[in-house]
Amino acid sequence: MTEQSAPPVRIERDGDVAVVVLDNPPLNLFTPAVFQALDAAVGELVALTDPQRADRARAVLFEARGKVVSGGVDVTFFRDIAEGPEPEARGGELWAQLLRVAQTVEDLPVPTVFAAHGLTLTAAFELSLACDILLAAEKASFGLVEIVVGLTPSMGGPQRLAERAGPARARELVFTGERYPAAVLERWNVVNRVLPDDGFAEAARAYARQVAAGPTLAHAATKQLVAATVRQGARAADALVPEVSGALFGTEDLRGAVRSFLTEGPGKATYSGR
Repeated sequence: MTEQSAPPVRIERDGDVAVVVLDNPPLNLFTPAVFQALDAAVGELVALTDPQRADRARAVLFEARGKVVSGGVDVTFFRDIAEGPEPEARGGELWAQLLRVAQTVEDLPVPTVFAAHGLTLTAAFELSLACDILLAAEKASFGLVEIVVGLTPSMGGPQRLAERAGPARARELVFTGERYPAAVLERWNVVNRVLPDDGFAEAARAYARQVAAGPTLAHAATKQLVAATVRQGARAADALVPEVSGALFGTEDLRGAVRSFLTEGPGKATYSGR
């Protein structure tokens, strides 16, 4: 009996952090099998981050194995769609599926962090843009290079770039198909933080553990308010505040943090995510 290989996308646990690992050597290309495994992993994240779950994950970290985060999508996949029956319908079905994945990641009720240690192209870059925080190593670079095969990025990349960097920068990045260094994208507000190459993986893990240790339900409220602002404007977010922020007064974390503040001073509270 031959030993079964590990799935190309899998979930590991690091305490309160669910770590989604992309591991499809040598270039971590996105193939149909990888997309299927990603879809399954994201579905598992929904269950793992459920607030009713006793051992819930309180943050999610996406990371990759190998020298690069991803060299992009296996182009033979696009060829099979373009040269097969009903290419327009099959193409539309693919993008609908991948957008559901991106939106599900975006809507998870916990902080999500993407760690880019090297080259991050196409689908991997688009996945990173669906996360709350994008951390990059100094040597990391990014690109939406779909123009080389006559496509526009369609896993949510252009629109999420526009949210972060503005429409002009989004068009520039997609129109040119160039690779951009982490430092440039940090200036454009696409990358949140650039960290040293040395020790990057552990630094990203430490960041994810830090946000996981925070008031998880308050973080979920923050995500709701920011999302409402982006989609509908600040007044729409204002309208949500009584409901989503008012509910925090019923949480163990708020009550415990208030007691800690009054007896020990600020910054001493610990949180359970409840």
